[in-house]
Amino acid sequence: MKVAEVKKIHFDSPCPELEQVSEALDRQKEKHQIDTINWKGYGYKPGVKFSIAYGEREIYMKYYVTEDYFKAEKTETNQMVCEDSCVEFFVSPENDGIYYNLEFNGIGTILLGTGTGRADSKRADPEIISKIRRLTTAGNKPVKERTGKFEWSITIAIPYEIFFHHSINDLKGKTFRANFYKCGDMLSVPHYVTWNPVGTENPDYHQPSYFGMLKFV
Repeated sequence: MKVAEVKKIHFDSPCPELEQVSEALDRQKEKHQIDTINWKGYGYKPGVKFSIAYGEREIYMKYYVTEDYFKAEKTETNQMVCEDSCVEFFVSPENDGIYYNLEFNGIGTILLGTGTGRADSKRADPEIISKIRRLTTAGNKPVKERTGKFEWSITIAIPYEIFFHHSINDLKGKTFRANFYKCGDMLSVPHYVTWNPVGTENPDYHQPSYFGMLKFV
């Protein structure tokens, strides 16, 4: 099981500008690779890494992506952004079986679901999802699939209140189970890569038993 230490970043504001967050995450020495191919038939591997930290009220993440096929057609909250060029964060804050799946396409469109598995996962209210802040280098207009080397990044600030099945006020000393993913279900060359390995027969990210660990220090 992979383990990542998540450090606290101190800003002048509890909700700093995303440009500040992006620069702070760039300065972090440790970048975690999303580079595990788990399933036969899906051998294409884009270059993907992420940086993660936390603040007074938010978890901060930045994904750095280089890929040969890029698409971002979904523009409405809770659409199937996994069909586009997509990065994902699945996280379980407690040992109660409940996890949240946060999925983002390259232009920042979000799907947020929560449950104990794929069968009972339910989409969150768009009003809750709107509190997640994001900044992407790919703009905010829909993009039909393009081929050729394409680099993009997305900076994300997730308020603690997004985890609405739980009560989170401070993260220091806590441990979450989580996994990080990159996918593109409907690209010309689909791909499924993970941070922590997933041992299922077919691609399936809704597998909390295969989550790694985040230690907030």
